[in-house]
Amino acid sequence: MKYAYHHSMCPPEQYIPLTKAAEEIGFDTVTFPDSICYPKEASSKYPYNADGSREFLDGVPFIEPFLLMSHLAAITTKIRFSTSVHKTAVHEPALLAKMMSSLAVLSGNRFDYGAGISPWGEDFDVTNTPWEKRGKRLDEIIEIVNGLMSGDYFGYEGEIFQMPAIKLCPVPTERPRIFVGGHSKPALRRAARLGDGWIAAGGDAESIKVMVDQINEFRKEYGRDHLPFEFQAMTQDAYSPDGIKKLEEIGINEVLVAFRNVYDAEPDDKSVEEKIGMMKWFADEVIAKSAQ
Repeated sequence: MKYAYHHSMCPPEQYIPLTKAAEEIGFDTVTFPDSICYPKEASSKYPYNADGSREFLDGVPFIEPFLLMSHLAAITTKIRFSTSVHKTAVHEPALLAKMMSSLAVLSGNRFDYGAGISPWGEDFDVTNTPWEKRGKRLDEIIEIVNGLMSGDYFGYEGEIFQMPAIKLCPVPTERPRIFVGGHSKPALRRAARLGDGWIAAGGDAESIKVMVDQINEFRKEYGRDHLPFEFQAMTQDAYSPDGIKKLEEIGINEVLVAFRNVYDAEPDDKSVEEKIGMMKWFADEVIAKSAQ
């Protein structure tokens, strides 16, 4: 099992000490959420908390993840970085590919990309991106990004995007893996057809197993079950050795831990010292004991 620390929209000044601590304590990855803005009026409902409320986001600080990851990559040497998840569908694919390739090169191939649509219609409004066919848009963006990571000339003719043949330089020696987020059946199919992995944004081992099994069936259907693929999960089952064992048994390769409910409206008022203490507890009581 691998272990990722999810910063979960912490105060900006905490990112540097917490990332350094995660690397020193033995986490494999640090992962970052993404949000563009908080609209004054919104009708969208959030799909991953109980009541669909957006209140847990109002006033929460979000740093643009690519700027943040490049900053943190410069002060670390081993730990990997990922997005969980980036609002891929509101970005232009060639520019996104350029950011991804640049970060992968500068970090020494320490970057994986978590891709998502965004449940907020307002994200599409403020970026002048059509809400319609957003799933198809995400599919094509993933295809274009992967094509441009080859370092060869690559062009694209799709339903949403048309792009003449271009080449990025430099590209990393290892293509960043793309992990697809989402619990809907189209998201599971997208992960199976286009992704290098899938991210579960909640649920217990039993509910996550249903989706893992569904993805594996889809991978067979698409003839991709022979390719490397990893499952990541943010779940309360990750906080004990017994829970880690259950997650390993259903095929989870990496757990994301935050030590707080990231969908809670309560402010993140823990100090750096308190958070590092929780990391150390987790390393001693979960990581070490799960390895025995």
